[in-house]
Amino acid sequence: MSIVRIAAIADLHIGKTPSAAVQALLPRVPDLADVLLVCGDVTHHGRVEEAEIAARELKRVRVPVLAVLGNHDFHADQQEGIDAALSNAGIQVLDGETAELFGIGFAGVKGFATGFGLRVLEPWGESIVKQFVHEAVNESLRLESALARLSTPHRIALLHYSPIRETVEGEPPEIHAFLGSSRLEEPLNRYRVTAAFHGHAHHGQPEGRTSTGIPVYNVSLPLLAALRPEQPPLRVIEVDVEAPAAP
Repeated sequence: MSIVRIAAIADLHIGKTPSAAVQALLPRVPDLADVLLVCGDVTHHGRVEEAEIAARELKRVRVPVLAVLGNHDFHADQQEGIDAALSNAGIQVLDGETAELFGIGFAGVKGFATGFGLRVLEPWGESIVKQFVHEAVNESLRLESALARLSTPHRIALLHYSPIRETVEGEPPEIHAFLGSSRLEEPLNRYRVTAAFHGHAHHGQPEGRTSTGIPVYNVSLPLLAALRPEQPPLRVIEVDVEAPAAP
């Protein structure tokens, strides 16, 4: 067996200049991990020029970087340009796609809102409500499709929105429905992912589990920086991967 270290972070919110926390963190990643996952809100205002600055910073990481976009990255309707800027820097942006690194499969989508459990929003009433719910359903189906295409023993999910209520608790209850959706949880359980990572909930909880025990990590940079100011603000997990047989 060999150990692969997977680091994850979200909510970099890079604007005209990266924050001091981002500038201090990224050069340290190669000493801490073999892969870096960026779970959305790479930019602050969703502008291509911000993505270009983010791409320059992320190139310093010197390990493979996978990313999904977040709601901030869609704010200026420049998400295609943001995707291109990151991709041109060698960062693989997953939007319903998959990647395989070190024998581990990764699937990523942005996700969407609608809330959790018995209070999840249903497609009833005005057409705008039905469109809102349709977006969440579509993101869940795209996550399911991506996970289904992976044949690796370990599957890792990257999201921006949370798939469970537990990791958004601590945020005002009035906005829980806008921080994630239970519709994202079902694909994680069905395909028994090893772990799922998300951001978006800056004041939520760092860890929770799905109804079947899948670990879910909230890796929002502001949250991790506040909880563990003495440590680098990212989450690192270790995955045991079976080494290939000798030729």
